[in-house]
Amino acid sequence: MTNLPSTAVPSTAVPPRPVRLAFATCAELADLDPDNQVLRDELVARGIGVDVAVWDDPAVDWSAYSPVVVRSTWDYVQRRTQFVAWARRVEQTSELINPAGVIAWNTDKTYLRDLAERGLPIVPTIWLDPARNMSARAVNSRLPAFGHFVIKPTVSAGTRDTGRYDASATPERMLAIAHAKNLMAAGRQVMLQHYLRAVDTVGETALVYLDGVFSHAVRKGPSLAGPFHEGEGDGALSRAKVIAPREADDAQRALGDRVLSALAGLFPGARQPLCYARVDLVPDEDGSPVILEVELAEPSLFLRQAPGAAARAADAIAARLSPGEP
Repeated sequence: MTNLPSTAVPSTAVPPRPVRLAFATCAELADLDPDNQVLRDELVARGIGVDVAVWDDPAVDWSAYSPVVVRSTWDYVQRRTQFVAWARRVEQTSELINPAGVIAWNTDKTYLRDLAERGLPIVPTIWLDPARNMSARAVNSRLPAFGHFVIKPTVSAGTRDTGRYDASATPERMLAIAHAKNLMAAGRQVMLQHYLRAVDTVGETALVYLDGVFSHAVRKGPSLAGPFHEGEGDGALSRAKVIAPREADDAQRALGDRVLSALAGLFPGARQPLCYARVDLVPDEDGSPVILEVELAEPSLFLRQAPGAAARAADAIAARLSPGEP
């Protein structure tokens, strides 16, 4: 029997694309901030390609990446509706870290109400709704009689559009009333919070969680010293926060863990645990930790302040690559 030569059939299989993910940023940080540069380097060292793309750049094909990691998109505050819509579009074609539903919830600080409803302690807050068309007298009646307090919009970043006021100083009360009314006149919901005195001495404690596991903590020094003045991006007497490593105590860790557990219940359809989360705590008048903020959308993770933190963050992201990818 004659053996006939076999005819080779060319393979039609498409070779896999090189692994690439995207870090979403803003135009002002087109090459990321130093913290995220360290994270990018950790991923590249694992053989994972990382492109940096500006979130509102219409030329970017987000479907070419999975996951898309939301990092330094810090110019969204004045365009939150556009930003949330962008996140939902990206999520239609790529995994988004963190998910669009989490971003929509977390970019408006009314989320603190949801945490309080679940029994979590937050900084005491009064909410001023622009729909109520409050008079100056009505706003004044809600200001505390003594101590310092903070006024800020529920959609804000850092100390932008935020002011600290002395309740016992009549000129500052007048500035606070004008501040609140101007924000509400622009359709912005307002938060009125007691300024807890320990912020000036103890500072804030930021707990960073990566893939649901506590990674490290830092101390954030006080940054807000005076009233907001129109025309300035930040509080007139704001100051740069001093960041330093900190050892979180048992009470802080316990509250941070409770927050992470609550998030799983708030987002049952989202992949759990979330890739990254930051829980900012301050001591109340009795010294017990209370929640100032929970940052899930695009938080600074302070990776350079803790040995191994950048590697842990890279591991958390790499774990979300499709099976078979590096």
